Formats: sequence, structure tokens, C-alpha cells
Amino acid sequence: MAGIPVASAVTVCLSLCSQMQTVTLIPGDGIGPEISAAVIKIFEAAKVPVKWEERNVTAIKGPGGRWMIPPDAKESMDRSKIGLKGPLKTPIAAGHPSMNLLLRKTFDLYANVRPCISIEGYKTPYTDVDLVTIRENTEGEYSGIEHVIVDGVVQSIKLITEKASKRIAEYAFEYARNNQRNSVTAVHKANIMRMSDGLFLRKCREVAENFKDIKFTEMYLDTVCLNMVQDPTQFDVLVMPNLYGDILSDLCAGLIGGLGVTPSGNIGANGVAIFESVHGTAPDIAGLDLANPTALLLSAVMMLRHMGLHPHADKIQTACFDTIRDKKFLTKDLGGNAKCSEFTSEICRRVQDLDGGH
Repeated sequence: MAGIPVASAVTVCLSLCSQMQTVTLIPGDGIGPEISAAVIKIFEAAKVPVKWEERNVTAIKGPGGRWMIPPDAKESMDRSKIGLKGPLKTPIAAGHPSMNLLLRKTFDLYANVRPCISIEGYKTPYTDVDLVTIRENTEGEYSGIEHVIVDGVVQSIKLITEKASKRIAEYAFEYARNNQRNSVTAVHKANIMRMSDGLFLRKCREVAENFKDIKFTEMYLDTVCLNMVQDPTQFDVLVMPNLYGDILSDLCAGLIGGLGVTPSGNIGANGVAIFESVHGTAPDIAGLDLANPTALLLSAVMMLRHMGLHPHADKIQTACFDTIRDKKFLTKDLGGNAKCSEFTSEICRRVQDLDGGH
């Protein structure tokens, strides 16, 4: 079974694995607190040298009426540089921002990294998926530049910059090299959006020249979608602008069983990184001990690799995958009848067994 890859372009190397590190924990809404508690319990069983600093993020209005995250949450992230986040709900109200978008902008989380790897024992129509989507996270159609021209006519501006395109391309190639990946595919529609996607593609081509050890290909988004569902094994690392990444990363998650088993990391400027489960808040099962913590747990495994805590990451990942393969303690969405607490306890037991075996 392939491992959940290292999220950062340059992994933080620690001389002592036992050095305690602070992580900002944002439990989130709905099932967020339950799956966060499950991760904390598993980390304790694995003796991970992490101290949690819990913070809630609800958008508040700052000076000039601008939306912002609470100062204590920002201050914690600025200090720890590492965050783990459960799902957040966005109130449907005019002018109220998406909290995920606000976090990305606040910490300049420019790269969204989504490894999609088939999980042995969890049956899907695809068995050998092992690819990574790398999505530019700050601009494109999600720049939020929209206005009404006349009644009934709205214009939305797609913003693509040379700086952001070059930065995400460099990240993708460095990621491929650091994780022993063979190829990077730039996903685009430069045949239609010749200036915007053309700029993105041009920067990818320029960066590729500095990474001759990595095979570079370029492909239209629609062709990628067609080929992906026919044979996902032909892809390795894919890099793309924001909107395409949002769609394609979810499609790829579907190949391995859905968002409930897919980890995700957001890498930012100044060494900041936030790892998250990207599924919804599932308010209908909140508080019922039915949630599946796998996505958040595997995101936490990505986080540990980013922090240089590879032995702990390996141990937790092995225990999680072994539990799923064994099929005795699976939550309902994975095809079983176990409670979240039972699934968590089984992973904890396996983690401790792994400890005892060394």
C-alpha cells in the first residue's frame, strides 16, 4: 500500500522526534468535534509528540466592515504554523464569506494537495489509483470578482497571475521530485481561454525546463476527465488552476471511495500549512457517534509527514488501513455497522500492538 505522501515541498526535518510541537486544532461544525476527538485519541495511543491548541473560527467583522477570522485563531496559527481542521459550515447569508475561503486568503494557502490512493479492502470500481491533484488555491474563478453589468447580466472575472501560476507549478514539480513521482500533468483549457489559461500553461512549461528528471505533459480538462474515469493509473501528479482543481480533486476522490476517505492539505506562504477533511459537516448524524474519522485522520497523517514525524505517521496509517481491510469495525459509510468510537478504539488497539511489536 502506497503511503499518504509528504505534503510540503521541503519537509521540516527534526533532530528529535520526541520534541513536542504545537498544532492549532479547529474542530469545526457538525461531526467536526467528534472526528477531531477521534484523531486526538489515536494520536495519544500512538504517543505523537503534539500539543493541541484548540480554536474556533467563526467569521467576525473587523475594522472597515471586513470579514476576518477571530484574532486568537490567527495568532495561534501564526505561532504554530501547522493546523488541523474539521469541516466548517458557511451560513447562507448575503455577504457572509466561506470560512474555508477566508482561511485560504488569511494565510495565503496557495496549494491544495489531495492524494488519492486506493485503500486495500475497501471495494470501488477502481483498484490501483495512486495519484495526486495539486490545485492553485488563491485565484482563478474563485477570486470573488463579480458585478452586475445591467439587470439580468452578471460578469464574473477569472484572475490568473504569472506569480501564482509559477508558484503552483514549482510546488507541483518539487512535490513530484520529493515524493519519487515520475510525471506532472498540467490541466488547462488554453485552447478556449487563451490568455488566462495560456499564461498558466506557459508558466508550467517554463518551470518544467528546470525539472528534466520529471516527465511533463499537458492536457485539456475535459480530456483528463474522460481519461480519468477510463484508466486513472495513467496519471501521477496533476497541477491545475483553482476551479478545475475543485472539480477534478472531488472526481478523483470518488475513484477511491469518496471524500470520507480522502485526505487533504493546504500549503501556504511563510511555512504555514492547514490539513483538513474536505467532506461536509453532516449535521444529520452529528452527536450520534456515527461519523467516519478516516479523512481527518489521514489528513493528520499528511500533517505528521509534513512535520517530519514519519514513524508516527507510518504507524497510524498502517493501523487505519489494517482496520479497514479487516472489515470488522467499519462505520456505516464504509459498509459496516460500527460506531465512530468503536472504529477509533480498534485503530488505537492496532497502534498499540504495533508499538509492542517493535
